[in-house]
Amino acid sequence: MVMSRDQHAGRNQSVRIDNSTFERVEEFKYLGTSLTNQNSLPEEIKSRLRSGNACYYSVQNLLSSTLLSKNFKIKIYTTKILPVVLFGCETWSLTLREERKLRVFENMVLRRIFGPRRDEVTGEWRRLHNEKLNDMYSSPNIVRVIKSRRMRWAGHVAHMGEERGAYRF
Repeated sequence: MVMSRDQHAGRNQSVRIDNSTFERVEEFKYLGTSLTNQNSLPEEIKSRLRSGNACYYSVQNLLSSTLLSKNFKIKIYTTKILPVVLFGCETWSLTLREERKLRVFENMVLRRIFGPRRDEVTGEWRRLHNEKLNDMYSSPNIVRVIKSRRMRWAGHVAHMGEERGAYRF
């Protein structure tokens, strides 16, 4: 894959090594991360959220069970679902739209964990509002986790020697 600001760079080129020829592609998956020649972050986040949804639906019966404690359900979320969604997030530069998509996903999972609440005045069952979810979930939200991981990665890169590849880029 050729990554360049020039849209036409390497358009018809292929790489030949020994007897093998490698064709130019627009995107490919490497270690579970979708890489595109335009470094398309929305596609990567969409892919991560699809994987997170698959994880969520595989454990949704556990998350809605009344036999398990809320703390145990949160542990399931933070150890099984969140790592799938946040894989490679250290390199993401999020827009507000992408942050919103990630928060919507997290709120969906938290609503399943905490369940509906009975309104004390009317006696009706209601979904939890986002503010109430934030109060009940004591850990930092998904966007804050991403930002803290980016800062931690930036610290690692800053401490690397100048001869290291990650430092130069």
